[in-house]
Amino acid sequence: MPTVSVGRDRLFQALGRTYTQEEFDDLCFKFGIELDDVTTEKAIIRKEKHLEEEEPSEDEEVIYKIEIPANRLLAFDRIGLFGIRRFYLSEMGLIFLDFEFYGRYDLLCLEGLAQALRIFNGLDPIPRYNVACIGKESMLKMHVNSETSKIRPYVVCAVLRGVTFDEARYNSFIDLQDRLHQNICRRRTLVAIGTHDLDTIEGPFTYEALPPPEINFVPLKQAKNFRADELMEFYKSDLKLKKFLHIIENSPVFPVIYDHNRTVLSLPPIINGAHSAISLKTKNVFIECTATDLTKANIVLNTMVTMFSIYCERKFEVEPVEVIYPDGKSYICPDLSPYQMVVPLSYITSAVGVSLPAHEVSCEAGGWLAEQNAITCQALLSAKNETSFTISVPPTRSDILHPCDVAEDVAIAYGYNEIPKIKLPSLKPQSLNQFSDLIRTEIAMVGYAEVLTWILCSHKENFTMLNRKDDKSTAAINGNPRSADFEVVRTSLMPGLLKTVGHNKDHPKPIKIFEVGDVVLLNEKKDVGASNRRHLAALYCGATSGFELIHGLVDRIMEVTGTPFVSTGDETGYYIHSSDEPEFLPGRQASIIYKGKQIGTFGIVHPQVLDNFDIPDPCSLVEINIESFL
Repeated sequence: MPTVSVGRDRLFQALGRTYTQEEFDDLCFKFGIELDDVTTEKAIIRKEKHLEEEEPSEDEEVIYKIEIPANRLLAFDRIGLFGIRRFYLSEMGLIFLDFEFYGRYDLLCLEGLAQALRIFNGLDPIPRYNVACIGKESMLKMHVNSETSKIRPYVVCAVLRGVTFDEARYNSFIDLQDRLHQNICRRRTLVAIGTHDLDTIEGPFTYEALPPPEINFVPLKQAKNFRADELMEFYKSDLKLKKFLHIIENSPVFPVIYDHNRTVLSLPPIINGAHSAISLKTKNVFIECTATDLTKANIVLNTMVTMFSIYCERKFEVEPVEVIYPDGKSYICPDLSPYQMVVPLSYITSAVGVSLPAHEVSCEAGGWLAEQNAITCQALLSAKNETSFTISVPPTRSDILHPCDVAEDVAIAYGYNEIPKIKLPSLKPQSLNQFSDLIRTEIAMVGYAEVLTWILCSHKENFTMLNRKDDKSTAAINGNPRSADFEVVRTSLMPGLLKTVGHNKDHPKPIKIFEVGDVVLLNEKKDVGASNRRHLAALYCGATSGFELIHGLVDRIMEVTGTPFVSTGDETGYYIHSSDEPEFLPGRQASIIYKGKQIGTFGIVHPQVLDNFDIPDPCSLVEINIESFL
């Protein structure tokens, strides 16, 4: 979920009033976003440089960091509309789908955020975005060569005329490009944005793919001419651009955009040309988006032009560009026409959980959608006297893909806190989950704080750092990990707790934390080859941490589960005997035997393990398989 940093004073000016921090936090909550942090520009710089914190002075600009969440799924049938990229195993033993972020991209800049909040507060009507009415003969043209199909086949373009920039607007314009590149553009792999001063170049433009030695130009912020292959070597030392080189560097041809005079506009997705760089004095902006995904390219282009057409001489008007492909087909972009969708009232009320009359939803009667969301609707009555709404979705709301998104907007406008909580009669909680919640409550009442750690960890953390050897019979291996931190599915909760303490070793002592979560062990008897087990782990870190402290917690756990302490060999309760686990200190550890089976281990963590996790203080830990109690 992306976080947007905006200046508080400029945001309040755009909203037309000032707020206390509590009032603005409440507004964010009602709208479905979150005020994540309040800081200053100097404080951010000090944090990046690891300098000591200082009291902010009165002249420092206050920065609001606002978290923009991805849309919540109100219906499972929306899943088919998403680009599902991966499957993971969740904490609850369920399949977790790694979705594309389909949030509100219009909220990634101050302009869109302020506009959305003003509409939500009923201060502004929904903007009507227009494509300038000009003939094809007067329209700028982008000719696409056939070679581009080998590397980056699509391009969409538009023009913002009569733009008025100041420093804040200019910085916001650049920041929005960066945020889109990091989110929907997938770090420029799917879409790359180029913005140019139209007055320094001349159409028609051509989008080509040429061998690197044939491309020569002066790149942005440079003074000398480079060949494209030379640029690849030059930017390998650039901290920002080197991470994008892999997208094209091994291709026999590189994408490039020229104007009528063969001036290079950009070498997407790496760098723009210096000749057409925009500045505070720029009045006419030419925007081009090259892409491997045409749908996302159109979303990105629409987001850029709708957010900043507010600064055009003709407000909310965008000049189109004709894109002509090698097969002779041509397309006019951008397409700012609203998207139509029919949503039954019965669907909205069932999804939200509140019975709403049609006039409270319908825009015609000034209902929820009209007052507080950037979409419009008209009520329809079917032959069966069932009310439906024709929803008109503006180009700023690319996140609305399904009727459940409309229902979500109604729920936000109605107020999540106003929706009554109900317990569905057909759903019964699983006994394991109920028991886990009871255990959590009891451990918390003893003074331990709950933590949640990743179910995936590195192979080193799961074995070597715990002094364990991998016998290849316990851990499920991730075949294609995104990084070394997610190589295996954890077989113990211990690495997560130790990492948490290691990252918080400066926290006041003692540190008392616990986690109730799943581990995964290989199991040939299961059709998927592995099984989940619900574990409890608790850790005590401090100068006085000893065997007796964690032993007392074990006794408390057994007491609340109604398990008596019995003599060795008795299978009616539990007892303990010495163990020899490598992650614990020899002679200061024990196994927990419950009804004849070992269900856990506790003791003082081995000093070598503590050193591996960079923990300077002694720790004692217990880990129990709580499924054994059911």
